[in-house]
Amino acid sequence: MSGFNFDVITLFPKAFELINNLGVITKALDKNLIDVNLHDLREYGEGSYRQVDDKPYGGGAGMVLKPEPIYKAYDSIRKSPKRKTLLMTPQGKVLKQNDLVRWSTLDQVIIICGQYEGFDERVRFLADEEISIGDYVLSGGEIPALSIINGLTRLLPGTLGDPDSLVDESHNSPLLEYPQYTRPQVFKHMKVPEVLISGDHKEIELWRKEQQLKRTYKRRRDLMKSDELKKFDFEEDDKN
Repeated sequence: MSGFNFDVITLFPKAFELINNLGVITKALDKNLIDVNLHDLREYGEGSYRQVDDKPYGGGAGMVLKPEPIYKAYDSIRKSPKRKTLLMTPQGKVLKQNDLVRWSTLDQVIIICGQYEGFDERVRFLADEEISIGDYVLSGGEIPALSIINGLTRLLPGTLGDPDSLVDESHNSPLLEYPQYTRPQVFKHMKVPEVLISGDHKEIELWRKEQQLKRTYKRRRDLMKSDELKKFDFEEDDKN
């Protein structure tokens, strides 16, 4: 096995054709930094109809993915010693940037995409981690899987032209990213802040840090440390 390997078990492999037009992922594929191997669950289905789902025991709406095809697909995958198996499910832990950072040190991630009304409970025993991309429900695990492939790929060495671009991004630190500007200096009466064109790198750094704190306070206070919150809460009280 060479590069970083993604192995995806899915009922809809065509959903992943998008990766051929996704910039960062496409470049990583072209450079052989990653391999994305799709395992069509239908090929492991049972009988002449390649059945992959069935009605749930105890009754209920919809169909449930059977365990046998998923286990067969999983067993067919060549596995690296440094790997994680992720199960895409709305019941899983919500994905965070530090999860992607953790997995970027591996050689392989195997992703199992759920579908329909879910999967047989025994499928969970294959997974090292169960992952959700948010508190909402999608029709399947393909979009969450694409999110993981995208987010993880851009962390791999050699993927981005400028690796320093990762440093100040939102969610790489406890604070959101500061505002960014480019030419023109004035657009629709909106001006670039004077400090950014001053050439004073120390003042620019201080401004960016202040903007990070202000933006995080307004949008995602849950990300801030208690001492940072107290400072801003005090300043808000002064304005009232």
